Amino acid sequence: MMNLTNARIVLPGGVTTGTLHVDGGRLAAPSADSGLGETVDLGGRHVVPGFVDMHVHGGAGASYQTGRPEEAEKAARFHLGHGTTTTVASLVTGTPDELANAVASLADLAADGLIAGVHLEGPYLARDRCGAHDPGLLRHPDRAEFAHLARLGRGHLRMITLAPELPGALGLVRDAASAGVIAAVGHTDAPGETARTAFDAGATVATHLFNAMRPLHHREGGPVAAALNDPRVTAELINDGVHVEAAVARLALAAAPGRVALITDAMAAAGMGDGDYRLGVMDVQVRDGRATLAGGTSIAGSTITMADAFRRAVAVLGLPIEAAAVAASLVPARALGLDSRVGSLEPGKDADLVVLNDDMSVHRVMKAGHWV
Repeated sequence: MMNLTNARIVLPGGVTTGTLHVDGGRLAAPSADSGLGETVDLGGRHVVPGFVDMHVHGGAGASYQTGRPEEAEKAARFHLGHGTTTTVASLVTGTPDELANAVASLADLAADGLIAGVHLEGPYLARDRCGAHDPGLLRHPDRAEFAHLARLGRGHLRMITLAPELPGALGLVRDAASAGVIAAVGHTDAPGETARTAFDAGATVATHLFNAMRPLHHREGGPVAAALNDPRVTAELINDGVHVEAAVARLALAAAPGRVALITDAMAAAGMGDGDYRLGVMDVQVRDGRATLAGGTSIAGSTITMADAFRRAVAVLGLPIEAAAVAASLVPARALGLDSRVGSLEPGKDADLVVLNDDMSVHRVMKAGHWV
């Protein structure tokens, strides 16, 4: 049992000053026994829910793509140290064997609780919007391949991003929904009507809104308008100052309050500085913190942490701290179906939390009641 006193507790509705009680790895309501445990004075610091990153490829020089447990653990531990207490490991487009091996390996780590599941970003993506994915490995939706990958995931395949305009895509969206896998619209050149049809078929996420998709136009809103106008859809947003201009990010947040999820889309270079890296089979160069395909201009993921995305939401976008916490924790938790356990500081939920300094930098991180 632990009592975190003198805390500025960030809740979805605002900030309150008080004490957080932790018992058995969960947040607890005050009781007659509350004073029996260890007391930690937080010195008036803000406490926010542990961040939930539903789209991240790696960090600290390690990539989830390899499927190697030691790399996955290195990446997950790095992001945990920066406040991400719930991680969904994302895979870029690969060969059938590569994806099968990675999904099977990462499913074991999800079963052990290291990650919260696996996200397939591809391989069923639009060639003209493939971004940092190898166009030579893209293919049309294959329902048999998806079913095989879902079996290998053993319930831990959490999401798949696909372009809904491709042949067979809507059937795969329905298959995903039936299998309990989130279908996400992304890397797409679909017009708005097609995107809306995909959402009606069961897709519930827009993958990194604005990026690698047909742009918003006043005579054809495309997938951006379709996602922002649909109350069933969660819109991912990479808030690194590179992928989306601050003014545009504010528009998205205003258009879809409570439905924008901050993500990192971080690759192995996160936490490593400038240099040369790999994303799947693609060579990536990082210069001044910006990751692009080697020799080109296509952005290849980000180098940020969720702590960076959260801090930018407050300091640059001007969000109240409680709204930033909702975007970094509760919205993605809801999208993933995990909000009964994580995403907000409520009694009965996991004791996953981040203690922040006055400048919104991370002071301490707790996962399941243990400081990390």
